[in-house]
Amino acid sequence: MSSSNSLVTSSSSSPIGLPIAQMRNVFKADDVERKLHRLQASGAEREHEILATMYQRMLDRGPERFAVKPSGVPDMAPLYDLLPNFGEVLDDVKRHVALSQDSRDSLEVTPILLLGPPGVGKTHFARQIADLLGTSMSLVPMSSMTAGWLLSGSSSQWKGSKPGRVFESLVEGQYANPVIVVDEIDKASADAQYDPLGALYSLLEHDTAQNFVDEFADVPVDASQVIWITTANRESAIPDPILNRMNVFEIAPPSPEAARKIAAHLYRSIRNEHDWGQRFEQEPRDDVLDLMATQAPREMRRSLVTAFGNARLANRYEMEPGDLPKAVGGKSRMGFLQ
Repeated sequence: MSSSNSLVTSSSSSPIGLPIAQMRNVFKADDVERKLHRLQASGAEREHEILATMYQRMLDRGPERFAVKPSGVPDMAPLYDLLPNFGEVLDDVKRHVALSQDSRDSLEVTPILLLGPPGVGKTHFARQIADLLGTSMSLVPMSSMTAGWLLSGSSSQWKGSKPGRVFESLVEGQYANPVIVVDEIDKASADAQYDPLGALYSLLEHDTAQNFVDEFADVPVDASQVIWITTANRESAIPDPILNRMNVFEIAPPSPEAARKIAAHLYRSIRNEHDWGQRFEQEPRDDVLDLMATQAPREMRRSLVTAFGNARLANRYEMEPGDLPKAVGGKSRMGFLQ
């Protein structure tokens, strides 16, 4: 399950900034062939057409996926500026990246739990880490009624059943080490029949994750390279066996000055992403930043896009405070560190 073939033998053979890639088997083709043959021999192939089609697609694509890591410890200064309240977590990620350098070892990151109030940018952090490492990201919202099935899939015996997000990310995706974000893990509601966090007990352990069995596909996949980031508002609602498998970081709301930096960065990012943005001023006005800094980081992008549009409707290429949604100028939506 864990076999891999190096595409780049060492970090010195790849320019800094380009990821090093290895090919890693995320499942055994023999296991899939046996399952498909049994399904065909049982005469139930039509009844389980989706399952048979999935097995065939797995065989057609093959078991190899990219396992990527940065070549050299990347310059993370822009991330520290963009995510000033995530300094300790970024330090932790940097340590793991450094350990994987100058060797054939894969990048291994201890599962991360981000504790903090809504809107401080926890999910945005996960997207930035996926971009930094050169891999993909998948989001699993645990507040959903079907959260448990989202992780581990549901039995093919059930109508409308399908594979879980872990299986889909590895088998349908390109990477053996995607970032999977388990969002609002503290809101997973367990009942007497099913524990929605049950799959995580094995997925967060490297050894048992090597042979994770999705309930729909019923074949082992190697999930040991998955980079896990979980988010929560309350630590007390998370079972101790799950907590003990993760590095826990408390994420405080950004200070007012840090919030201004985040808003300024997002302004520049949106401006640079669009051709129309080049017509706007390179930097936002101070009074615009003052209002933006009262908003939760996750809401800033929507507000800025609205403000860009309002400025354009007024035939201006400079954003003014009045262009921002009215709620920004009202009561602050989040607390700040003093």
